[in-house]
Amino acid sequence: MKPSRDEAIARYRRHAPGYDASAQRTMWIRERAIGQLGLCAGNRVLDIACGTGLSLSALRTAVGEAGEVIGIELSPDMIGLARDRAREAGWSNVRLLEGSVEDTEIAGTFDAVLFHFTHDVLRSPPALERIFASTRPGARVAFAGMKYPPRWLAPLKLVVRMQARPYMTTLEGLAAPWDLALPYLSDFDWRPALFGTAYIGWGRARSRKSHCADKADT
Repeated sequence: MKPSRDEAIARYRRHAPGYDASAQRTMWIRERAIGQLGLCAGNRVLDIACGTGLSLSALRTAVGEAGEVIGIELSPDMIGLARDRAREAGWSNVRLLEGSVEDTEIAGTFDAVLFHFTHDVLRSPPALERIFASTRPGARVAFAGMKYPPRWLAPLKLVVRMQARPYMTTLEGLAAPWDLALPYLSDFDWRPALFGTAYIGWGRARSRKSHCADKADT
């Protein structure tokens, strides 16, 4: 099943008011994923499916006043809360874009990209193509999200499905959520979290030339 934009908007309309509270238990995963970006002052970072903006403060602190944080979010309700957060904090170098990744213009190039609990985006080849077209070669890329556990923990698969359904419109690819992004990456690696029901991954963006060569060979 392909991701559904309309269904995602409807679901996050329900979840937005209590989202920040529900996300607290996995904040350590968010922090570790951001740490994998190795951000420096002056960097330009793209926060995919930025939600209510829970990553914005850490990203902005890492890139400093000379850097820039761009967040993109499909849900009007979620990004509305992110805008409130940025406005109240007075972050002049945080820019938030509302819309689907597939259809939203992403200007400029980025030194880093964060995919934090963005399964629907990771299952959309057009979204990935657009994101990595705006990512400079060698840029650091970090991932985090839910995944199916290894076979020896098979009973937890049902737990993952139950936890994922309210937030994902497709469960396809949960065995390896990052697989469609691999052609765009070099030096990819990942580690399990939460008894194998979640993951943190990282790598570097490949050059467009090498990526296109790989696609031609397939």
